[in-house]
Amino acid sequence: CSTVGVHGDIKQPPANEEAPFSPGDVYQDTKLEGEHIARDTGQRTGVDVTIVRPSGIYGPGDRRLLKLLGGVAPRRFPMLGSGEIYYHLTYIDDLVEGFRLCGELPAAANRTYILAGGEVTTLNELVKLVAEVAGVDPPRVHFPVWPVWTAAALCEAVCVPLGIEPPLYRRRVDFYTKSRAFDISRARQELGYAPQVGLRDGIARTLAWGREHGWI
Repeated sequence: CSTVGVHGDIKQPPANEEAPFSPGDVYQDTKLEGEHIARDTGQRTGVDVTIVRPSGIYGPGDRRLLKLLGGVAPRRFPMLGSGEIYYHLTYIDDLVEGFRLCGELPAAANRTYILAGGEVTTLNELVKLVAEVAGVDPPRVHFPVWPVWTAAALCEAVCVPLGIEPPLYRRRVDFYTKSRAFDISRARQELGYAPQVGLRDGIARTLAWGREHGWI
């Protein structure tokens, strides 16, 4: 299990599995290194290896992207930059089905697949949809990115040497600046991968779970 993050910021969306590598942080660097190690080990030992690169996993039980969904719902989500970058979500049930297909179908042996949802939106469109589902107005004010990015870099420089978790870090700010939009044709054609949960439905399920458990 790798990540679409190994491709970095997608300059010409949508990107497929052959897009250039451009990891932007330690997490993505180590995922790419893991891909190379797994593939090399498979070739050396004769063990079949399938590499999966998921995109933007969300759904009931996940609290990482709930920060976005749950932030919009009570009007506490700050918008940085233009919001015109692409963001590609994957509902957990669809991802699990994709993993099942990769594990069971002979066609998946020694192949790499991007697994993502069936809909791609800009960040502005995504936030607007979340607001509609939550029954609130979307954020109207957009703040500039780079002052916040600079503040995050300073936080990391001060906190990390002291062993303190930074209250703000660059990877979180990068969320607002890097496009994520992917072509899942290979998984559709070779595996029969077909995302079933639409974005509006998935957001509604996730918000309901967050409210039920007191996270929103």
